Amino acid sequence: MPSFVRLIALALFFGCAVAPQAFAQSMAAIQYGSALEQERLVSASPAAAASDFRFVVSKYWRLVRRHPSSGYADNALWQAGNLSMEAFRRFSDDRDRQRSVQLFQWLRDQYPHSSMLARASSQLEQLSVPQVAAETTIRAVHREVLPEVVRITVEMDREVPFYQERLAGPARLFFDLKGTKTVAALQDAALRYDGDVVREIRFGRHPNSTTRIVVDVEDVGRYSVFTLYDPYRIVIDCERGHSAPVSTVAAVTPLAEAPVARPAPPIPPAPLPDPSIGKPVAPAVNSGGQFSVARQLGLGASRIVIDPGHGGHDPGATAFTISEAELVLDIALRLEKLLQQQPGVEVTLTRRTNDFLGLEERTDFANRESADLFLSIHANASANATARGVETYFLNFALNRQAEVVAARENAASGKTMNSLPGIIKAITLNNKLNESRDFAASIQRSLVRGLTPSNRDLKDLGVKQAPFMVLIGASMPSVLAEISFVTNRQEARLLKTPAYRDKIAESLLAGILRYQQALKKVQTAALR
Repeated sequence: MPSFVRLIALALFFGCAVAPQAFAQSMAAIQYGSALEQERLVSASPAAAASDFRFVVSKYWRLVRRHPSSGYADNALWQAGNLSMEAFRRFSDDRDRQRSVQLFQWLRDQYPHSSMLARASSQLEQLSVPQVAAETTIRAVHREVLPEVVRITVEMDREVPFYQERLAGPARLFFDLKGTKTVAALQDAALRYDGDVVREIRFGRHPNSTTRIVVDVEDVGRYSVFTLYDPYRIVIDCERGHSAPVSTVAAVTPLAEAPVARPAPPIPPAPLPDPSIGKPVAPAVNSGGQFSVARQLGLGASRIVIDPGHGGHDPGATAFTISEAELVLDIALRLEKLLQQQPGVEVTLTRRTNDFLGLEERTDFANRESADLFLSIHANASANATARGVETYFLNFALNRQAEVVAARENAASGKTMNSLPGIIKAITLNNKLNESRDFAASIQRSLVRGLTPSNRDLKDLGVKQAPFMVLIGASMPSVLAEISFVTNRQEARLLKTPAYRDKIAESLLAGILRYQQALKKVQTAALR
């Protein structure tokens, strides 16, 4: 049994059987175990941002403030101090170094008998020496002409924060990458290309070790930016406008035109279903550049369970006369009709009427149906009336406050008690569908953003996130939860009331399902618009 599960089981036992002081100790154990698990996830994730590190540090600090006399307080300070040091090494923000100093000083001053005292003092000595974070090297840039987009890939030796903006007169995109330098071949380089929408890529040096990359564009309709890992890459997809000619070039620009340190690693494409193909071909790699066991085995996805969230006595989020339960059921029925038109696809809904269905019953239903994919549809809500946009979740521990809030709201209907906690933690920790669920979520999110932006110009791409949703626990297939807009945002609520916008949501979800299905194994299916 994992150590965290043992801690929780012990804490629950103490909470039921001993005095308040021992119960406080057990609660500290739960909080410490939770923070440890989240620290493990953040430290191991190349996608973790500085805010994710600080979020876990704050969880350790809350434990210290709430349970200062517990046996876990000094351990929490030690873990938090080291995690802040790691954040400084990754993101070069001196606030993290200063926070680390404060945490180690608190450990030294408030817990003089701690077994970590000597190590904390050693860390303080190390932190007192002026430190300069190592610069990240921009190793290569590639330009690739694809059927839908011109793709620019910037490769680095580790993740860095960056700022992006689109400017007019002349039309260009620019990216400021803090704490970076380029290989010699790219220093102050201007890479020019013939034809298509990306004409030039320029590199410039700015103060504070900032590299500015300027992409000169012509007749670009929209552009999107995403990141990949192993190695870390920023990928910029520039979509052609209506008048832009499609280049006949379909390969990476030759090295003579774009100096790079080494050939580009493979980037998983975003293929569209091709109705002319009727037999399976090789799957694409996962987003991390590897092949999951499912892809090594050549497994496809044809049976899909759609789960309209909430229902019955649980209406979900309500605002501006919209009931989340009614809204998502309507969208699910529209999506079902679209999926039924796809050859080789079977679709089933967890509910077809306004009935209540427990969270575990939904995944149990999907397992009984031997589903290949499970998509739970929800609508978002926030106390902030300006919050808007779409986000898609896969099962894992939450890495930030916002994901925790969404999970807490969507899990409110769960009938589980504290006695179930160890088993739930174990189920999340042993989740063997993580890579495929993450890729499924990415496909749904990308399609929602692309499909809804023309109707909702101020739509925000809130990204792919992870959280411990009860409705996803126990599913034996890749499973995601899509938050399709905010019912609490007046403008989005107005759109959500219209059949046209609901159709757009269903069509976007269909596109995401088919894109993911295509990435697993190409099958004959209808072409997307």
